[in-house]
Amino acid sequence: MKYAICNELFEGWSFGDTCREIARLGYTGIEIAPFTLAPLVTDILPDQIKQIRSEASQPSIKIVGLHWLVGKVRGFHINHPDPTIRRKTADYLSKQVELCGKLGGRVMVFGSPGARKVLPGISPPQAMEWTAETIRQFTQALADHDVLFCLEPLSTAETNFLNTADEAATLMEMIGHPNVVVHLDVKAMSAETTPIPDIIQKHRPHTGHFHANDPNLRGPGMGEVDFTPIFRALRDTSYKGWVSVEVFDYKPDPITIARESIEYMRRIEASLGG
Repeated sequence: MKYAICNELFEGWSFGDTCREIARLGYTGIEIAPFTLAPLVTDILPDQIKQIRSEASQPSIKIVGLHWLVGKVRGFHINHPDPTIRRKTADYLSKQVELCGKLGGRVMVFGSPGARKVLPGISPPQAMEWTAETIRQFTQALADHDVLFCLEPLSTAETNFLNTADEAATLMEMIGHPNVVVHLDVKAMSAETTPIPDIIQKHRPHTGHFHANDPNLRGPGMGEVDFTPIFRALRDTSYKGWVSVEVFDYKPDPITIARESIEYMRRIEASLGG
């Protein structure tokens, strides 16, 4: 397995210090939330991009990509009934594609529950059509920068749109572009009625990225979810992408969370052999 971790966990840390610490703990990748770099991606200057790449490369940390794409910003919505807002959202996501490529990243995880929530009076099929239309506007940028746009299912507790891996796959098929794929997240899959290993098996051809966490918002191994059948399914489906730790409860501290998460995942991987 290739292990990465999301950088917003290290709130208040410099990017360089974060990279050095996760490398010490055994991670080889980092996933970046753009709001940790600047209020808007358009505020990130070329010299800052060079510095970020340099700080990651010194401890040999790979920048996996971006997530939380439209989090902590306002005025963006991927299936808003106003076409001007959808166009603005597509333009902003296109700029993030460019940023991801310049950072050397390969994946962009689209979660952003508030920016995709279906508004009152809009039918689910219409929301799907508008979302597909918005994403198609920057598929050329995805191809140009060799970036995968990963559609992340989220539970109904977080949003009312794309709540299952099957729904994400349906949207992926509607868009019909090889750089648009499905993202799988343990916390989100735990809310589905289908067992997680079965979801992984079903969506093996088009899974672009994977988040390791627990429904209790903490890291892998810090809740009730047993990762043994999950990692067995990833192995059996020959998943070659990153397993990236994403948490939402930062207690007791980032070092403890990062260390215990990777130690647990390594134990599970070792127990499977092969």
